[in-house]
Amino acid sequence: MKKIFLIGMGGHAKVVKDIIELNNEFEVIGYLDDKFHEKSVSDGIIYDNLNSYRNYKDNYFIITIGNNKIRKQIFEKLELPLCKFPKFIHPSAVIGSDVEIGYGTVVMANVVVNADTYVGNHCILNTMASIGHDVLIKDFAHISPKSTLTGGVQVGSYTQIGAGSTVTPKVIIGDSTLVGAGSTVISNISNNMTVFGTPAKPKE
Repeated sequence: MKKIFLIGMGGHAKVVKDIIELNNEFEVIGYLDDKFHEKSVSDGIIYDNLNSYRNYKDNYFIITIGNNKIRKQIFEKLELPLCKFPKFIHPSAVIGSDVEIGYGTVVMANVVVNADTYVGNHCILNTMASIGHDVLIKDFAHISPKSTLTGGVQVGSYTQIGAGSTVTPKVIIGDSTLVGAGSTVISNISNNMTVFGTPAKPKE
Protein backbone atom coordinates (compact mmCIF):
# COMPACT_ATOMS: atom_id res chain seq x y z
CA MET A 1 0.00 0.00 0.00
CA LYS A 2 1.02 3.59 -0.55
CA LYS A 3 2.10 5.50 2.55
CA ILE A 4 0.50 8.81 3.50
CA PHE A 5 0.96 11.49 6.17
CA LEU A 6 -1.88 13.62 7.49
CA ILE A 7 -0.95 17.27 7.98
CA GLY A 8 -2.91 18.51 10.97
CA MET A 9 -4.33 16.48 13.83
CA GLY A 10 -7.67 18.06 14.71
CA GLY A 11 -11.21 16.82 14.26
CA HIS A 12 -11.11 17.11 10.48
CA ALA A 13 -8.12 14.76 10.41
CA LYS A 14 -10.15 12.08 12.21
CA VAL A 15 -12.81 12.13 9.51
CA VAL A 16 -10.30 12.09 6.66
CA LYS A 17 -8.42 9.20 8.28
CA ASP A 18 -11.60 7.14 8.31
CA ILE A 19 -12.13 7.80 4.59
CA ILE A 20 -8.53 6.88 3.78
CA GLU A 21 -8.89 3.59 5.64
CA LEU A 22 -11.97 2.76 3.55
CA ASN A 23 -9.95 3.43 0.40
CA ASN A 24 -7.74 0.32 0.71
CA GLU A 25 -5.01 1.96 -1.35
CA PHE A 26 -3.23 4.14 1.23
CA GLU A 27 -1.92 3.48 4.71
CA VAL A 28 -1.73 6.33 7.23
CA ILE A 29 1.77 6.18 8.69
CA GLY A 30 1.97 9.49 10.49
CA TYR A 31 0.89 13.00 11.39
CA LEU A 32 2.76 16.25 10.86
CA ASP A 33 1.67 19.14 13.07
CA ASP A 34 3.29 22.23 14.58
CA LYS A 35 2.24 21.07 18.05
CA PHE A 36 4.84 18.29 17.90
CA HIS A 37 8.26 19.63 18.89
CA GLU A 38 10.16 16.43 18.18
CA LYS A 39 9.59 13.12 16.47
CA SER A 40 7.92 10.28 18.33
CA VAL A 41 6.49 6.93 17.30
CA SER A 42 3.53 5.23 18.96
CA ASP A 43 1.97 1.97 17.76
CA GLY A 44 3.88 2.34 14.51
CA ILE A 45 2.49 5.83 13.78
CA ILE A 46 4.94 8.73 13.36
CA TYR A 47 4.25 12.09 15.03
CA ASP A 48 6.52 14.91 13.93
CA ASN A 49 6.72 18.66 13.39
CA LEU A 50 5.53 19.98 10.04
CA ASN A 51 8.97 21.41 9.35
CA SER A 52 10.30 17.84 9.16
CA TYR A 53 8.24 17.06 6.06
CA ARG A 54 11.37 16.81 3.88
CA ASN A 55 12.30 13.63 5.75
CA TYR A 56 9.15 12.00 4.39
CA LYS A 57 8.84 13.48 0.90
CA ASP A 58 8.92 10.05 -0.76
CA ASN A 59 5.44 9.47 0.71
CA TYR A 60 2.05 11.07 0.05
CA PHE A 61 0.33 13.82 2.02
CA ILE A 62 -3.15 15.17 2.69
CA ILE A 63 -3.75 18.52 4.40
CA THR A 64 -6.40 17.79 7.01
CA ILE A 65 -7.13 21.34 8.19
CA GLY A 66 -10.55 22.90 7.77
CA ASN A 67 -9.38 26.51 7.43
CA ASN A 68 -9.14 27.20 3.69
CA LYS A 69 -6.36 29.77 3.77
CA ILE A 70 -4.23 27.75 6.17
CA ARG A 71 -4.51 24.78 3.79
CA LYS A 72 -3.20 27.05 1.03
CA GLN A 73 -0.34 28.36 3.21
CA ILE A 74 0.75 24.84 4.09
CA PHE A 75 0.56 23.69 0.48
CA GLU A 76 2.79 26.59 -0.59
CA LYS A 77 5.22 25.94 2.27
CA LEU A 78 5.69 22.29 1.33
CA GLU A 79 6.62 23.04 -2.29
CA LEU A 80 5.63 19.53 -3.32
CA PRO A 81 4.04 18.58 -6.65
CA LEU A 82 0.26 18.26 -6.74
CA CYS A 83 0.56 14.56 -7.48
CA LYS A 84 1.80 14.07 -3.90
CA PHE A 85 -1.68 15.02 -2.65
CA PRO A 86 -4.22 12.33 -3.63
CA LYS A 87 -7.95 12.98 -3.55
CA PHE A 88 -10.18 10.83 -1.37
CA ILE A 89 -13.84 10.04 -2.00
CA HIS A 90 -16.01 8.26 0.56
CA PRO A 91 -17.54 5.13 -0.97
CA SER A 92 -21.06 6.37 -0.18
CA ALA A 93 -20.58 9.51 -2.29
CA VAL A 94 -22.35 9.67 -5.66
CA ILE A 95 -20.23 11.14 -8.45
CA GLY A 96 -21.91 11.93 -11.77
CA SER A 97 -20.58 11.70 -15.31
CA ASP A 98 -17.79 13.98 -16.53
CA VAL A 99 -17.02 15.26 -13.03
CA GLU A 100 -13.46 16.41 -12.37
CA ILE A 101 -12.13 16.47 -8.81
CA GLY A 102 -8.73 17.99 -8.06
CA TYR A 103 -5.72 16.86 -6.07
CA GLY A 104 -5.91 16.91 -2.28
CA THR A 105 -9.70 17.25 -2.26
CA VAL A 106 -11.80 15.19 0.14
CA VAL A 107 -15.37 14.15 -0.65
CA MET A 108 -17.10 12.96 2.51
CA ALA A 109 -19.94 10.56 3.24
CA ASN A 110 -23.21 10.85 1.31
CA VAL A 111 -22.08 13.75 -0.85
CA VAL A 112 -23.68 14.00 -4.31
CA VAL A 113 -21.77 15.64 -7.18
CA ASN A 114 -23.78 15.82 -10.38
CA ALA A 115 -22.71 15.79 -14.02
CA ASP A 116 -20.18 18.14 -15.62
CA THR A 117 -19.04 19.67 -12.35
CA TYR A 118 -15.46 20.77 -11.67
CA VAL A 119 -14.04 20.71 -8.14
CA GLY A 120 -10.60 22.26 -7.69
CA ASN A 121 -7.57 21.24 -5.66
CA HIS A 122 -7.55 20.93 -1.86
CA CYS A 123 -11.29 21.42 -1.46
CA ILE A 124 -13.60 19.93 1.15
CA LEU A 125 -17.01 18.60 0.15
CA ASN A 126 -18.38 17.89 3.58
CA THR A 127 -20.91 15.33 4.75
CA MET A 128 -24.18 15.21 2.79
CA ALA A 129 -23.39 18.24 0.62
CA SER A 130 -25.34 18.30 -2.65
CA ILE A 131 -23.60 19.69 -5.73
CA GLY A 132 -25.70 20.26 -8.84
CA HIS A 133 -24.77 19.88 -12.50
CA ASP A 134 -22.33 22.25 -14.23
CA VAL A 135 -21.01 23.66 -10.95
CA LEU A 136 -17.54 25.21 -10.62
CA ILE A 137 -15.81 25.03 -7.23
CA LYS A 138 -12.39 26.66 -7.22
CA ASP A 139 -9.30 25.63 -5.24
CA PHE A 140 -9.28 25.54 -1.42
CA ALA A 141 -13.06 25.99 -1.06
CA HIS A 142 -15.16 24.29 1.63
CA ILE A 143 -18.74 23.18 1.03
CA SER A 144 -20.06 22.46 4.52
CA PRO A 145 -22.39 19.64 5.65
CA LYS A 146 -25.90 19.50 4.16
CA SER A 147 -25.34 22.55 1.99
CA THR A 148 -26.77 22.64 -1.54
CA LEU A 149 -25.28 24.16 -4.67
CA THR A 150 -27.84 24.04 -7.45
CA GLY A 151 -27.06 23.89 -11.16
CA GLY A 152 -24.51 26.25 -12.68
CA VAL A 153 -23.30 27.76 -9.39
CA GLN A 154 -19.71 29.03 -9.12
CA VAL A 155 -17.81 29.15 -5.82
CA GLY A 156 -14.54 31.07 -5.56
CA SER A 157 -11.23 30.04 -4.03
CA TYR A 158 -10.99 30.05 -0.20
CA THR A 159 -14.77 30.47 0.09
CA GLN A 160 -16.83 28.53 2.62
CA ILE A 161 -20.49 27.71 2.15
CA GLY A 162 -21.91 27.28 5.66
CA ALA A 163 -23.74 24.20 6.86
CA GLY A 164 -27.28 23.83 5.59
CA SER A 165 -27.04 26.71 3.12
CA THR A 166 -28.61 26.78 -0.34
CA VAL A 167 -27.25 28.59 -3.40
CA THR A 168 -29.79 29.04 -6.19
CA PRO A 169 -29.04 28.32 -9.87
CA LYS A 170 -26.22 30.11 -11.70
CA VAL A 171 -25.27 32.30 -8.74
CA ILE A 172 -21.59 33.30 -8.66
CA ILE A 173 -19.87 33.60 -5.28
CA GLY A 174 -16.46 35.27 -5.19
CA ASP A 175 -13.17 34.38 -3.52
CA SER A 176 -12.55 34.43 0.25
CA THR A 177 -16.24 34.77 1.05
CA LEU A 178 -18.17 33.20 3.92
CA VAL A 179 -21.80 32.22 3.56
CA GLY A 180 -23.26 31.78 7.04
CA ALA A 181 -24.92 28.54 8.09
CA GLY A 182 -28.51 28.12 6.98
CA SER A 183 -28.40 30.95 4.45
CA THR A 184 -30.10 31.14 1.06
CA VAL A 185 -28.04 32.86 -1.63
CA ILE A 186 -30.17 34.13 -4.52
CA SER A 187 -27.83 36.70 -6.10
CA ASN A 188 -24.13 37.03 -6.89
CA ILE A 189 -21.73 37.72 -4.01
CA SER A 190 -18.41 39.50 -4.55
CA ASN A 191 -14.99 38.69 -3.07
CA ASN A 192 -14.13 39.00 0.62
CA MET A 193 -17.71 39.14 1.87
CA THR A 194 -19.51 37.61 4.84
CA VAL A 195 -23.20 37.04 4.15
CA PHE A 196 -25.98 35.30 6.01
CA GLY A 197 -29.75 34.98 6.16
CA THR A 198 -32.59 34.29 3.74
CA PRO A 199 -32.00 35.89 1.38
CA ALA A 200 -28.31 36.19 2.24
CA LYS A 201 -27.16 39.74 2.90
CA PRO A 202 -23.79 41.23 3.90
CA LYS A 203 -22.97 41.20 7.59
CA GLU A 204 -23.13 44.70 9.05
